[in-house]
Amino acid sequence: MIIVPEKAIAGLLTRADAFDAVEKVFASMSKGSAYNFPVIREAIGHEDALYGFKGGFDKTGMALGLKAGGYWPNNLEKHGHINHQSTVFLFDPDTGMVKAMVGGNLLTALRTAAASSVSIKHLARKDAKVMGMVGAGHQATFQLRAALEQRPFEKVIGWNYHPEMLPNIEKVANEAGVPFEAVELEGLAEADVVISITSTFAPTIMAHHISPGTHIACMGTDTKGKQEVEAALLAQATVFTDEVAQSISIGEAQHAIAEGLIRQSDVNELGAVINGTHPGRTSDEEITLFDGTGVGLQDLAVAASIVDVAVEKGVATIVDF
Repeated sequence: MIIVPEKAIAGLLTRADAFDAVEKVFASMSKGSAYNFPVIREAIGHEDALYGFKGGFDKTGMALGLKAGGYWPNNLEKHGHINHQSTVFLFDPDTGMVKAMVGGNLLTALRTAAASSVSIKHLARKDAKVMGMVGAGHQATFQLRAALEQRPFEKVIGWNYHPEMLPNIEKVANEAGVPFEAVELEGLAEADVVISITSTFAPTIMAHHISPGTHIACMGTDTKGKQEVEAALLAQATVFTDEVAQSISIGEAQHAIAEGLIRQSDVNELGAVINGTHPGRTSDEEITLFDGTGVGLQDLAVAASIVDVAVEKGVATIVDF
């Protein structure tokens, strides 16, 4: 078994690598050559933690495995560790033997940012100039760095429940040479692209906050009950997702469907746009929304892309198993 430790990931996985892996696996999912297994996600009754498993098999990339991990909300304060903790396990699809164990924390951050970035590439207007951020935590910095590479943005605007955290994303904008402005939620109307990355169970972004022609990527809803945007916004938008089954059960679409505002058939695969079987955006006035629920195949794709590199660079440990 090949062990790739968490500390080695930063030197192995670039944003470009993560983007390429995620774009390809979304395409494979839409073609039917890759599929996710049912997600297990449970409150364990200890430290307020959520723990679970996401897995799948990509026949095109020959990636089989799972990611185990979850969210420990007290980690940073009590132990100095980030709250999201995960590890990816890869198996040989020909034999079922374990192949690799890969640190999943930075990997998860990069693949999540890559997913919204892929959606911006394929769905945002080509002339998008103002980037909007809702959320300013650890993951938001990854989201913004990846997003700024997809269009020649001239300005970043941001809002967060805790305004004192906004310097986190202001720093990223400044590093990219783009000015930053803190705004109220109504100020999102100026944005051409909005990324929402929060962990809320009540909508933050309302339909009237979003202007015609905007692309919005909702990246925080991955559990039953979570909600970042008003359900009415999905009714006004053309909705895309990483996986329809997750979108309607644990993603943003769960609420719009429950309220009878949209149907399952209104939720489209982003992979279909990548493959050319869905036209994607059809006008400059259309609102497009990407519901990024996070699928196990994303984790497997990015993990598989660095295992051989880790061995070549001598940063992996190989053990008999």
